[in-house]
Amino acid sequence: MAAPGSGGGSRADNGYGSQQPRRRRGPGALATAYLVIYNVVMTAGWLVIAVGLVRAYLAKGSYHSLYYSIEKPLKFFQTGALLEILHCAFGIVPSSVVLTAFQVMSRVFLTWAVTHSVKEVQTEDSVLLFVVAWTITEIIRYSFYTFSLLNHLPYLIKWARYTLFIVLYPMGVSGELLTIYAALPFVRQSGLYSISLPNKYNFSFDYYTFLILVMVSYIPIFPQLYFHMLHQRRKVLSQTEEHKKSE
Repeated sequence: MAAPGSGGGSRADNGYGSQQPRRRRGPGALATAYLVIYNVVMTAGWLVIAVGLVRAYLAKGSYHSLYYSIEKPLKFFQTGALLEILHCAFGIVPSSVVLTAFQVMSRVFLTWAVTHSVKEVQTEDSVLLFVVAWTITEIIRYSFYTFSLLNHLPYLIKWARYTLFIVLYPMGVSGELLTIYAALPFVRQSGLYSISLPNKYNFSFDYYTFLILVMVSYIPIFPQLYFHMLHQRRKVLSQTEEHKKSE
């Protein structure tokens, strides 16, 4: 489901550039080469989306309905994040499979099960809100991972990763919630993805109610994740400052 963790926030570190006091053994040379290529490709992909948004805005002179200009690359590269679950499952990256799957699938859910499936919401400004938040977040995140794997992480990228979420996270969450809310009447009217009784499986499912539950789930999850990230920011950046002073 589309959880608050998907809203332009800082995703789990996925093992790259871990800030723990004790260093974990990194991936092997082959795995490192693969991860560098993957993160470079994903960085480039989200840069393509960013450039597409800017070009479409300059051409139209309006920020309305910019979704159509980046729809295909957005779907492709957001779906490409599913590989991160496999990275954890195969032990290439020492991160929780469950947590990573939850965070990745929330984005994929919003991309395909809401924005793609409910065509009427694609013109909503709220879609642009979370797309912009996602785009900036992912460019920074994948750049962070790439430079961490190469053991050459610029302070500016580290600072951006642990600072810009302060604005991007609420921005993304707001866009996601408003988009799901805008989809509700169309889902209710069309009965999208809903299963009614009677049927041979004796099973019913109301997608409309499910989306409402997804929205409600933001209430307990968003504050916890947001304050956790604030704590991580203080921890990581203070360690960096201490390291600079000791040099």
